[in-house]
Order: sequence, then C-alpha cells, then structure tokens
Amino acid sequence: MRTHRYETSVAWAADGQGTKSYRSYSRNFTITARGKADIAGSSDPAFHGDAARYDPEELLVASLSSCHMLWYLHLCSVNGITVLDYRDNATGTMEVGDNSGQFVKAELRPKITIARGGDSARALALHEEAHRLCFIARSVNFPIDLEAEIAEE
Repeated sequence: MRTHRYETSVAWAADGQGTKSYRSYSRNFTITARGKADIAGSSDPAFHGDAARYDPEELLVASLSSCHMLWYLHLCSVNGITVLDYRDNATGTMEVGDNSGQFVKAELRPKITIARGGDSARALALHEEAHRLCFIARSVNFPIDLEAEIAEE
C-alpha cells in the first residue's frame, strides 16, 4: 500500500486582546500550502466569523464535491464518455447542541453535460462508482446523498 502525505499550515494571530473573552478574538485565519495561493478562513458567521472568508464547514462540503467530481471525470475519460460541463451545488447539514456539533449528511447534486451520442445511462451509473472511490467520502462518518442529472449537448 502506498502512503500519501498532505501538509498545510493554519495560522492565526491575536488582534487586540487575543482570547481574553469569547467575543474579543478574531476567528480569521489563513490556510497555506507550499507553492499555492492562501485561503482566507474564518468560522461560520453563526460563530462570530467573517462571512467573506471560507469556513471549515464549507471547505468540508467543497472537498466532498470536488473529490467526487475528479473521480467522476476520471471514470468518464476511461469509459469513453466525453464530459463537456460539470456543475455541483453541494450542501452539508450540521447539527449543533451541547456546545459542539457534527455533520449529519451531505448532498451532492451534480449536473453534467456530455457530448451528444454518449451513453447517458452509463454516465449516470458512473456516479455510484465515483462515490465508492472518493477518498473524502470514504473518510467521513455521515451519509452522502447523490442526485445526479445527465444532459447531452
């Protein structure tokens, strides 16, 4: 078995009083990885974060969606299906209580356009295989619902 290692850095610095009180500190942080653009992060605005920055919950949903997409595109390419466009409006649902929370489900709704004359039924079926292979989906402990649509151009 091969092992892949991923490295990122998350940096936060106090502005003003630091964590002197719950409302006194900034939730803003920066995610970096060598050779890549920074990602401006914060907590969800419901938890005193900056709505203009990505929050960890959005990044988790984006990770699920993009991992699925990349596996799907690979599977289509090796199965002779030409994908012309791929869009997904993914959602995640988190429940919070007792000062903590957890994701209870995610929903992927990819809308794919394939070249005319392609195998739409096979293109739709490949979503199940992409879901089974997706590294991120295999790593989470909540269900991921998948509602894909295929159109031909």
